Parts: sequence; structure tokens; C-alpha cells
Amino acid sequence: MLMPSLVMIAPAPVIDADNRLQLDIKFVEGMRVTQAMWPDRIICVLRRGAATIPFGAEFDRADLPFELVVLAPDEPLGPAHLGGHDLIYASGDDFHCLRLADSLQPEQKIVYVIEYTHETRMQILWLDRSRSMIRRLRGAVWLLQQERLRRKAFRRADGLQSNGYPAHDLYGPMCRDSLLYLDGRMTPALFATETEMAAREAYRAAGGPLRLIFSGRLEPMKGAQDLVPVARRLQTLGVDFTLDIFGVGSLRDEIASGIRALGADGRIRLHAPVDFETGLVPFTRQNADIFVGCHRQSDPSCTYLEAMGCGVAVASYDNRMWSRLNQESGAGWSAALGSVDALADQIADAARRPDEITSRSRKAWAFSKAHGFHEEFRLRMEHLARIAGGG
Repeated sequence: MLMPSLVMIAPAPVIDADNRLQLDIKFVEGMRVTQAMWPDRIICVLRRGAATIPFGAEFDRADLPFELVVLAPDEPLGPAHLGGHDLIYASGDDFHCLRLADSLQPEQKIVYVIEYTHETRMQILWLDRSRSMIRRLRGAVWLLQQERLRRKAFRRADGLQSNGYPAHDLYGPMCRDSLLYLDGRMTPALFATETEMAAREAYRAAGGPLRLIFSGRLEPMKGAQDLVPVARRLQTLGVDFTLDIFGVGSLRDEIASGIRALGADGRIRLHAPVDFETGLVPFTRQNADIFVGCHRQSDPSCTYLEAMGCGVAVASYDNRMWSRLNQESGAGWSAALGSVDALADQIADAARRPDEITSRSRKAWAFSKAHGFHEEFRLRMEHLARIAGGG
């Protein structure tokens, strides 16, 4: 049987000005795996509009493992882009894609992939410091309008893939064929080794400083503004710790200033951006005990699963994603959402219990290994093939 033809409409950024093509590295690597699991060449549709791509690189079109179509920021999608293809794989987070069913022929099928819930979108909106109250209220009305279209689209769709528990719990029942997956970048070579796990446990038993780490976008939606206040509270509590911060974003200068004001230049280290596989992962595997999750909203951050795969326990605010992930994995501790003191107090309590850190770290490691990058991608592609009738 011939594999059905697949068109993927993704929300990934692209810059193709001046004969240069810049794409997000994680997106391209994910597409390599996707294409390897789908014998027919995939057509991927992206939109211009990004000014920068923080974790991007330049690529030659000829070297891409898929066919790339680049649209203008608000160019309509229709039969000219979708006609003649068996399966449409579209982002439910992209408002441009919420009326696609109107452009499809009866024999064509559509599967959506979704990450954010309406609640998460609203949380992100209210955390946006650049918006005035009036703009936030207007944004809230617009989000509500789009949410109605989104739910209608999911009810009409042939399939739905939800990244993370919050989206799956909310939207999964709306679609006739739903799949839960946990997105991350951990492959077999990246997971912590038993030798590294034992070394971490020996370090904790010897009573060295508790090694905390944060990695991700330094933005309000990721709670990066709470890192220095958490550290300040830990100092007040007399906890012997270090905190390594990796990431870029609008709060980087604010964090650097806060570190200087705290007089903690040696204890808190704000690192330059590093490569995920060759920099962040090896560092985390060998130099961290607990990942500090300050996320004030419930996006399905892959950072949780990636830190866990490095053998690191997690202390995080009790957002919907982490609450369920911790319930399923036993990988760490939760604190009241947005309470800096509660999160710091939880970390301080863990510092007094090295055996509990060991237990949580082992559970984190095992859970992440069971949900590796290739395993989760295989589930998604098998789901698509079954819906399309190709396997």
C-alpha cells in the first residue's frame, strides 16, 4: 500500500530573507525524525514573521529532509496548498489553521496537534509586561473568539494529538481519535548514565552545596523573574546552594542585575547560551541535583522531561502540567503557584533530605527514559498512519 501524502502546517519560525534560510534547530531535528518515519516526502508549511530565532541556524533548502513552503504572515491557506494530499497535519495553536476543514475534500483527513489550553493562553497574556490593561482585555476577547473556533475544529477533525496532560485532558474528549504525548529532546545517548547517578548520590551524601539549575527562556511566562527571589529566600534560610541559570530572553539583564544586588556572583551563575546536546545536557548530568521550575502557567514544557532524563529531580510551582507530571512520575516536589517563599521552603526542606533527593532523582530518570524522543515520535507517526489508512 502506498503511504498517504502528508502536508504539515507547523508554528515554527522561519526567516528566508536575502537568500538566507534560518530555522529553529529543534524543529529541523524533529522533522528529520518525522520524515524518517514517513516514506513519502513531507511538505511542511511555515510562515514568515519572526524577527529572530534564538535557537536557530542557517540551512540550505537542498539539505532539508522535507519540502519547505514559506507563506507570508497572513497569507490564507486553501485548496492551492492542501489539494491533492491525503492527510493534513496542522497546529491547533495556530489560529490560521482553525478553519481548514472548510477547504478540504471529503476524502481528505485532518489531524491537529495542540499544546496550550485556553487557560494557559490567558495566563501568558496576563504575564505579558509589554501590554497595557486595555490591550490585555482586548487580547482576552480575541482569545475567547479563537477558542470557540478551536473547539469546533477539534470536533470536526479526524484526529488530535495533545502535547502534555492539560491539553489532553481538556481537548482529548472533543475528538474522535485522541493521543497524548510528552514532547522532549532526550535520545538514548543523552540520558544520564548509572555512573553519573551514583556520582551525584555520593556527592549528596558527602554534604556538598545543593546544586540547583534552571534552563529555558528567560521570560515572564517561564517564571524567570522568580529565580533571584527564590535564591534570596534560600540565603535567608541558611541553605548552602549554588544556582546555574541557562537561557536567553527579555529578563536576562534584570536577572544579572539581581544577582549583583544580592552579592551572589559566585553562588548564582548566569551562563551564556550553550548547545543543548554538547553543553546543557552534560552539565546537568554532572553538576545539578534539582531543577527549579518557576513556570507560572501550564504549558507542556519539555524542560521538565529533559532535566529528569539527566537524572535531576524537579521542584516547581504547582501548575497543571507539573502537578500531573509529578503525580505520574514522583520526580519531585510542588509549591503553591506563584509563591516564591513556598518554592524556596520546599527546596530548603529537600536539602535536609539527601535520601529523598536520591529517590526522586531515580524516579525522574526512569520516567523520562520511558518517554524518550524517539518513542514519543513513533507513537505520533503510528497514530497519523492509522488515521490516514497507511498502516
